[in-house]
Amino acid sequence: MLVIGIDPGIAITGYGIINEEADGEIIAVTFGTIITPSGSPLSARLLMLHGELKEIISKFNPTTAAVEKLFFQKNIKTAINVGQARGVAILTLAEVKLEVAEYTPTEVKQAVVGYGAAEKTQVQAMIKNILKLEEIPRPDDAADALAVAVCHIHSYRINNLFE
Repeated sequence: MLVIGIDPGIAITGYGIINEEADGEIIAVTFGTIITPSGSPLSARLLMLHGELKEIISKFNPTTAAVEKLFFQKNIKTAINVGQARGVAILTLAEVKLEVAEYTPTEVKQAVVGYGAAEKTQVQAMIKNILKLEEIPRPDDAADALAVAVCHIHSYRINNLFE
C-alpha cells in the first residue's frame, strides 16, 4: 500500500509518501514541503498548492491518502487559512480518485508514539525509527505528514482485523 500523508497549511504543506512492503515493513518513498509565497494572494497560493500536490501524486501514484484534521486554533485567521488549504488538498486527492482518510493530531500521536499527548519531538523521533531513516525528517511539516501516513497504515491494519 502506497500512502500519501498530508499536513496542510497555507504557508507550508507537508507531504510524505510511504510504502508498506509485503513483509509489513514501512519505508519512506519521499517527503517534503510545498511552500507558497507569503506575498501572493490567497487564491494564487491555493492554486499553487493544488498544482504541486497534483504533480506529486502523478509522479508517485499513491493508492490511498490521509490528511490531518484541523485542530482547534486560537487564531481564527490561521484556522480559516489552514482549513482552506485542507480543502484544496482533499479536493486534489478526490479529483484523482484517491480514498481520503482524516486523522486528528491526537490520533496521529497515539498511532505513532502510543500516547495522544506526545510532544512533537517524540513523534519525530518515532518516525525516524519506524521508517529507519538516518535522521529526523525536516522540516517539521514533512515529519508530520509522514506521521499522518504511518497513522493511516496502522489504522488500516487494525480495521482489517475485524473485517
